[in-house]
Amino acid sequence: MKLSIIIVNYNVEYFLEQCLHSVYSACEGIESEVFVVDNNSVDGSINMIKEKFPQLVLIENKDNRGFSKANNQAISIANGEYVLLLNPDTVVEKDTFSKVIEYMDFNKEAGGLGVKMIDGKGHFLPESKRGLPTPEVAFYKVFGLSKLFPKSRKFGKYHLSYLDNDEIHEVEILAGAFMLIRKSVLDKIGYLDENFFMYGEDIDLSYRIIKEGFKNIYFPKTRIIHYKGESTKKSSVNYVFIFYNAMIIFAKKHYSQKNARLFSLFINFAIYIRASLSVLKRFFSNIFLPIIDAGIIWIGFYFIKNYWSQYSFSVSYEYYPKEYILIIVPVYISIWLISFFLIGGYEKPHKVSKIIQGIALGTVAILVIYAIQDISLRYSRALIFLGAFWCVFSMLITRFALHFSGIKAYRIGENINKRFAIVGDRDEAERVADLLRKTGINHGFIGLVSIGDSLKNKNFIGNISQINDIVDIYKIDEVIFCSKSISASDIISNMSELKYKTIDYKIAPPESLFLIGSNSINTSGDLYVIDINAINKSQNKRNKRILDFIISLLLLVISPLFLFFQKKPFGFMGNAINVLIGKSTWVGYYQGIDNKRDKLPVIKKGILNTCDLLKNKKITMETAEKINLLYSRDYKLLNDILIIINNLRELGR
Repeated sequence: MKLSIIIVNYNVEYFLEQCLHSVYSACEGIESEVFVVDNNSVDGSINMIKEKFPQLVLIENKDNRGFSKANNQAISIANGEYVLLLNPDTVVEKDTFSKVIEYMDFNKEAGGLGVKMIDGKGHFLPESKRGLPTPEVAFYKVFGLSKLFPKSRKFGKYHLSYLDNDEIHEVEILAGAFMLIRKSVLDKIGYLDENFFMYGEDIDLSYRIIKEGFKNIYFPKTRIIHYKGESTKKSSVNYVFIFYNAMIIFAKKHYSQKNARLFSLFINFAIYIRASLSVLKRFFSNIFLPIIDAGIIWIGFYFIKNYWSQYSFSVSYEYYPKEYILIIVPVYISIWLISFFLIGGYEKPHKVSKIIQGIALGTVAILVIYAIQDISLRYSRALIFLGAFWCVFSMLITRFALHFSGIKAYRIGENINKRFAIVGDRDEAERVADLLRKTGINHGFIGLVSIGDSLKNKNFIGNISQINDIVDIYKIDEVIFCSKSISASDIISNMSELKYKTIDYKIAPPESLFLIGSNSINTSGDLYVIDINAINKSQNKRNKRILDFIISLLLLVISPLFLFFQKKPFGFMGNAINVLIGKSTWVGYYQGIDNKRDKLPVIKKGILNTCDLLKNKKITMETAEKINLLYSRDYKLLNDILIIINNLRELGR
């Protein structure tokens, strides 16, 4: 056996399928075996593997054992001369394995090898080659000197940025996303250190390869796509703590006691600095727009109030008390902004319709509260309506200003009338175009690009050799490659050629109902799937949670009376509390059958279920599956309310 490929998977079904298609294409002509170690995924990965890739060796863990333990499970039974640790969020070229094996066969001093990695937009990933994170190197990285002076041999050691990205180099650290190691070397130095749960194990293993007298090689003569999502991961506090703590484990293991203490002290300092910056960045990015809205609305309200005083009462002095502008108006603004938030107004991309809906909802709430107040607190309904109009107007102006400023995070209707080019042969390109239309993405143009002679079919707008001109002439926003028609190597080459254009990329695997890309494994917006999971949309999840919270709170308030109507009073109290704190939901999937729930969007276990409206009817497996599917695909709050109302005595179940 020449090659053993090991992939550890955790809830990335779509990326894994794409990866496995490319892996088996690259394995042609090579005696190889493929292992997938699944760390208790709940997204349907297991069923997908059994259905589409029954030939691989699947290890199903019943818990998340982390990256190191999972890899070691497969390494211990691997038979290959070489072991490849490969991330599931990667795509390899057809000749990747043959090239790396050929190099290793002729360079016996090489113990490990990594390749050139690009992200989903065709940009080079600097972690393709790295230096050892000594205290000095870590200092330059943490304080940004490596970024300021990338070509410096002193400051650029972390990513070895002074080395040519397209030349073979001996390096110190290989990336765990693609790490080819001789099995004989692993048998000598030991497998992955299981003290590392998720990060740092590749650094530790690379260092042990060097200490044993072998070389680590950066080999850019083949490339892979790695959908990293660094912008999402590295901004999280959790990432900061896990990654830097992994560095502390490494230091304690490989450095002297004195140096390890110094390194740990420095790293702990860096952790709190980075974590603090991460928290502040997230806080300000989330609070920036609401603060701007609140400030502009308040200032406008101040002038509206003065104008209304003069217009209605013909007075030049302050007709309304200071408490009105300092207390009452901020309360109005809070209600408007909370209503706007609850209907998804702050979700991206921003939608103009949400502004009108949110402010209208808030205005109704304010008028209801206004009507039940003492006469001394009812200042003016007219000001409420004028304030509402100002809210809508000012928020529209703010969003259009941010939109035209070019800041991508504040674009209005980013997916509206997006223009697509689909690269593939006729049948596959047309299949993907039809799939794209079913995903619910608003498209202004879909053009088919041939991989051969486009003149043979009038449906094509050109061929792949003209892709640069096609992107410019047709103002393409996104290019979709059909992996059944075009090799991973050609996809990567075209992405690299187009990387300076402001476009996105997706890859359509053969016979699949999804399109995957273009930059991040963590960004749901980069994955187009036929829309059968409406319940999993952020707005629906938020609305369902709000409904659960309100109903639980209401039921607990009236529980002294409501308990007498319950079949199981004590169960009801426990359920109400569990739903209130988010441990469960009032309505979930029907659980009484061994059906295909693992293919449905994941929701919390319900006290009631989707079939509770059919209390007096016998539920067959087929009926339950259809009801669960309809509930997840076409979720409505009204469905939950009806199920709860019709089963009020069963809430203690």
